[in-house]
Formats: sequence, structure tokens, C-alpha cells
Amino acid sequence: MGSIEPTKYTVGADGKKRASRDARWRARWRSPDGKTREKWFARRVDAERWLTSVQHGKLTGSYVDPRAGKVTFRSYAEEWRKNQIHGHGTTVSVEQHLRRHVYPVIGDRPIAAIRTSEIQGLVRQMETTLAASTVGVVYGRVVAVFRAAMRDRILAVSPCVGVKLPRSSGSSAVTEVLEPEQVLALAEAVLARYRALIIADAGLGLRPGELFGLTADRVDFLRRTVRVDQQMVRIRGEGVQLASKLKTQAAYRTLPLPDVVGEALAAHMQAFPPHPELGLIFTNERGAPIQQYPFAQAFASAARRAGLPEWATPHDLRHFYASTLIRSGASVKVVQVRLGHESAKTTLDIYSHLFPDEEDRTRAAVDAVLAASCGVSVGFQGVSDQQTQ
Repeated sequence: MGSIEPTKYTVGADGKKRASRDARWRARWRSPDGKTREKWFARRVDAERWLTSVQHGKLTGSYVDPRAGKVTFRSYAEEWRKNQIHGHGTTVSVEQHLRRHVYPVIGDRPIAAIRTSEIQGLVRQMETTLAASTVGVVYGRVVAVFRAAMRDRILAVSPCVGVKLPRSSGSSAVTEVLEPEQVLALAEAVLARYRALIIADAGLGLRPGELFGLTADRVDFLRRTVRVDQQMVRIRGEGVQLASKLKTQAAYRTLPLPDVVGEALAAHMQAFPPHPELGLIFTNERGAPIQQYPFAQAFASAARRAGLPEWATPHDLRHFYASTLIRSGASVKVVQVRLGHESAKTTLDIYSHLFPDEEDRTRAAVDAVLAASCGVSVGFQGVSDQQTQ
């Protein structure tokens, strides 16, 4: 239990102590960890209500230490962030999202004092500079921090309730893909040391980090396979380096090596030997590991020379690979595995409209089974004159 004591006393004629009119009331109790806590109130009734809520919280397991909520959002979020088990890319994006967009607004506020209106204000401020989809991602990070604070008994409730997010005007679906002639034109327009990289990306569908981190020992020319189990990453303050941790478990995969890619890689490694220490197949003009942004500039220059559309980026080579598999009749599951997607839903969200003739295939499947039995000729376009009579 707890106790309630006044700060000032008066002594009556009977010698008993009584609380002064201007006294404040101190509620004292023991927290679940055994430490003594206290809180001051202007009225005794408020102190009694507080103690009642404290006892209820201790009994139901919902007790929240009022002192814990005084920690700033930034301090708690940084501790939370460093304890998460994320892939390198996610780790970097979480740190950047919080540092650039969240901390300047609510970072120095006591975490328990942050109101829903402040979170709505944060979202509104981000909307002025970020795409709606990015706002949703950053907001998701904030929600995760407050949920963790609730689990740690720092908060009783999260302020991330009823917050309205901006609607995304776009879709993650790929609407346009490069044609084979455009990929070949790009390979001819790019610097010679990047030519095989273009062919490899279009023929393997690797993510940029996976492509730049491809080493000679991961390519098995005899079995005609490529093992994907590492990537090139950039770590703040440390530069670029190989990392064995990929985006998801599904990203670890072994891909079939097409002959055209194998021949391009073999010729490339003869002309440009792999990195002497890391074994990287692809290096830049200085013989160092390739970084994503400088390569994007080289890609853009070659794309202009090759006459590619303005929307074309290095990632469109991965989309080209996916579209090639789909056009060949590969199932959603096969495309998912080849791309290293965690679920078929992700594959469908991006490429569903590239699966052509699904309606025609449905019609053909039913016609093949039922048409002969029903006396209907395949290719039936409408109601016959005889049927309308």
C-alpha cells in the first residue's frame, strides 16, 4: 500500500497534528522494483485517487513509473534503435529518418508528455518535404518507438492514435520496362568496364548492393550458378565494405547463370581482374569498390547516349529481368524466388500487371474443358443469330 502525508501541520488544543490549509499532500508508494516513489498534490483527494490508480496498475501489471516518462524521445529512441535486429539498409534508414525528420520536431520533448496533436503536427510538417509513402515509413518508425516505450512501462498509452497520414498518389507497381534493344544499347553506351555489369544485372536481377558485392568465388561457371549471400554496403564514418547480412532471409539465393551473362563475366574478368583483396568482379575507374550514387551518374550519362527514356534508372535492369521471366511464362513463385522477395505478395504488388493474357488463359482453360461438351466452338464472340430467333 501507500501513504499520504501533508507538508505542513498545525497543533490543536487537544495536542493532535492537523494539516494546514495551505499544505500540499505527498503520496508515497513502492514501485514494482521495490523503490520508494512520491508525488505531490494540492488536495488530499487527488493524492488518494493517485494512490488508487497506482495500486490498480501494480495489480494489473499496467503500472507506469512517472519518472521514466521524463526521458526525452531522442534518448529513448536511440536506445531502442541500437537494440533492433535489422538488416544494414534498414538500420541506416531508421537512423536517418529519426535524425533528419523526427528529432528536430519532438526529439527533446519528454516522451510521456508528447500529445497526439504533436504527432499530427510532425506528420503535417514532413508532408511538406517528403513523398506520402516516405511519410508513412517514418511515421511507422515513430509508432514502433512508442510501442516499445509502452512495453517498457514508460508510457501507459501511445499518442499515435487517430493520426491521419497523407494519401499516396502513386503506386509501387512498375508501369514501364526496358526492351531488350534498349538494354543492349545501354551496354554499348556505358564505359567498357561497366558493360558486363549492365548485362549481369539485366540477366540476374540483382539489387544494387548485391551486384556491386558480387565476387569471383560466388560465380560457378561449371555449374552455371551465381550465389547471392553478401552485398556491398556503406557504413557511416567507415566507408563501403562487404557485408554478409542481406535485406531478408529470402534474399539469400542461388540463381541460374545464363550463358550470355557467363560469357560477359568471363570476358570482363580477363580485361579487368577482380579486386585483389575483396575479390569483387566489378570495380570503378580507380579499381575500388563501386558505390551506388556515383554509378547512378555513369548510368544516367550512358542512358542519355543510348536514347533511353527519362524514367530509366539502374533499378530498371532488375525490372527488366523480372519482366523477362514473366514473359517467358514463369510463375509468380519462380519470379519471387529469383528476385529474393520475402513474399509472393510483394512480387504481385510490383509486377502483377506484367503477367499478360491471364484473362485469355482463363477463357482458354474453361473452353478446353467445356466447349466441346456444350457444342460451342472455340472463338465464340457473341450470341448467334439462331439463338436470338
